[in-house]
Amino acid sequence: MKTSWVKTSLAASISALLSTSALAQSDNNQNEADVEKITVHGMHRAYQGAFEYKEVPAAAQDIDLGLLSDAGAINLNDALDLSASVARQNNFGGLWNSFAIRGFSGDENLPSGFLVNGFNAGRGFGGPRDLSGIDHVEVLKGPKAALFGRGEPGGAINLVTKRPQFREGGEVKATYGSWEQMRVEADVQTVAGASENVGVRLVGFYEDAESFRDTVETERFGFYPSVTWEASADTTMTYELEYTEQKIPFDRGVVAIDGELGHQPIETFTGDPNGDTIDTQVVGHQIEVSHKLADDWNLLLGAGLRDTTFEGNALENNFGGRQTLFIDPNQVLLSRFKRYRNFETDYLVLRGEIAGEFETGSLTHRVIIGADYDKFENDQVILRYRPPFFSGDTDINDLDLDQYLVVDIFNPDYSPLPDVELSDNLDRLEVQEAWGVYFQDQINLTDNLQIRLGGRFDKFEQEIDNRLASPVSTTSQDDTRFSPQVGAVYVFNDSTSVYATYGEGFRQLTGSDFAGNPFEPNESESAEIGLKTDLTSMFDNVRGDITLSLFNIEQSNILVFDDSEEASDGFFLTPAGEARSRGIELDINAEFENNVSLWVSYTFVDAESTNDAADANFVSAIESGDPLINVPENQLSIQLSKGLTLADMPVRIGSGLLYVDERLGQTATDFYLPSYTTVRAFAEIEPIENLSVKVAVDNLFDEEFYTNSFADVWVEPGAPQRFRLTAAYRF
Repeated sequence: MKTSWVKTSLAASISALLSTSALAQSDNNQNEADVEKITVHGMHRAYQGAFEYKEVPAAAQDIDLGLLSDAGAINLNDALDLSASVARQNNFGGLWNSFAIRGFSGDENLPSGFLVNGFNAGRGFGGPRDLSGIDHVEVLKGPKAALFGRGEPGGAINLVTKRPQFREGGEVKATYGSWEQMRVEADVQTVAGASENVGVRLVGFYEDAESFRDTVETERFGFYPSVTWEASADTTMTYELEYTEQKIPFDRGVVAIDGELGHQPIETFTGDPNGDTIDTQVVGHQIEVSHKLADDWNLLLGAGLRDTTFEGNALENNFGGRQTLFIDPNQVLLSRFKRYRNFETDYLVLRGEIAGEFETGSLTHRVIIGADYDKFENDQVILRYRPPFFSGDTDINDLDLDQYLVVDIFNPDYSPLPDVELSDNLDRLEVQEAWGVYFQDQINLTDNLQIRLGGRFDKFEQEIDNRLASPVSTTSQDDTRFSPQVGAVYVFNDSTSVYATYGEGFRQLTGSDFAGNPFEPNESESAEIGLKTDLTSMFDNVRGDITLSLFNIEQSNILVFDDSEEASDGFFLTPAGEARSRGIELDINAEFENNVSLWVSYTFVDAESTNDAADANFVSAIESGDPLINVPENQLSIQLSKGLTLADMPVRIGSGLLYVDERLGQTATDFYLPSYTTVRAFAEIEPIENLSVKVAVDNLFDEEFYTNSFADVWVEPGAPQRFRLTAAYRF
């Protein structure tokens, strides 16, 4: 473990923040020629360039801070529920964020990757992402590999963090909610330096909460300081620290008995409250330097370093196909197995990018040219105990129940369990290293027609050390890939445009086949067409936009079970699976003059396998046309809010709705999670200046629902009706 390094790194970062003001003032004393202070502070946005939304040949959603507040979102899952293009996936016992965009989710054994300020910086095992340090969430849909690199074809999630705004003040907030939820947040800003050219922002939170799940309690802490230094009128530098600690019980959810949900109470926790807590930690650094080269040209340099740890024990339900699930004929005594996990990751990202504009004859070019490097080290150790298998005709009275770690799902006894001996299950170090160069040129062919040409060249290396082998065995591969992207936009007028885009991408896979050869990367092709309407240009009393899009995505080299004769000596996988996702999306974001805001996000998606294969987990037969797991055909998210005045006091009220269609709950089976609709509501009042009080209710009608699953023995139930009371003070 690297605890000492983590503490040293954190202390050094805080020390650097505290000393920034003095350093900046010393520097300013040497520069007497002060320029006029600008009032708008910002940096060039990586990977996106200077484009109006209507000029971009892709759909996107910007979930801003106001919408997040109205929806009561405090973690990334809450935020992504606002986008119907995003479907929740198996969250690994509540230990990470996992989601599918337009039907595709990536490696089910890893958290979903996301961008942070344009960095590929969201990899690792740091626990679910809190929103206290996030300013807004971008859902960037469609093919993005030409610029962002390796990833999923449905799109990418970009978290834009809270950075200094060069002002004095802040906000403190306290929340008390159902199941003894207690949460405090702080966001404080100041300006330093003789020329006031250093902005400092300190953001943090602490939360302790129980759960509707019996005995489950979580504790979380996060600290996100940042410093921005305007070295000159043309050069800006920003440093950010991400530090989080979380203690989270490993909770696999409930069991669907004989494929039916509702038998086991959603409150019943089948883990071990005496020893199932997982400790996670994140220490992340990010630095960006933006320099204006000329009126139309910007240089962006950046570096990111993110280290995560994930350690603890867990009791998990057995699988009926591998071990005996219930040891009694009445299906009450659930057998379990135990695992200890110790994961550590180190992730380094470097990048440089130039963006600008030039003309060739009558054509205007807006270009982005860049290069990046990343190295991801993933060190995993798993120890496991599994009870012995017994046949169906075995008399339960002949069994030593201590061996099976049983729990009564209707009347659980949480007394300490007997010690069991854990054996090696996994001991592996994987190192991925990649270099990439990319370009994009958006050309104005006429006043109305623009085309976008782009591409990315990647060279990557992968090495996996299996430390369970004696001697240690090493599997390695290296490859190069080119990911092209083309698009076109036709702008009819200030308010309406249509677009089309096509792109290809890939994602490297972990592991090797029966012969020890590394897997070929997962590959994808994506196409999309759409219509955009700018409401601000159409109406005097409305701000916002509407986007209608249609998409088709095809993916190949998905890992499935290798049932070939050559691989019959063991359990091996092969990249032979294929899938397709196609659908339609409608997104509306509108703010009206009468202080009404409306957010609507609807998606229909048909995501299915397109060839026959055997499931990689259970060897069940997948047939062409089978749906992809946890992906609903229809999903709808609505948020409606209004600001008004009551007895001279500012008031804001609102309500939201989330509808999720039924979806497959286990690959290659007929087990489905039922559809559900949840409603939320809030009311906020400012009784005195700068002090607000907010009451929010989630799941207003107390619907019983299930958000995701991995299999019928690991199903995640949603929370019943809950209340939250929040007081916030601005200064």
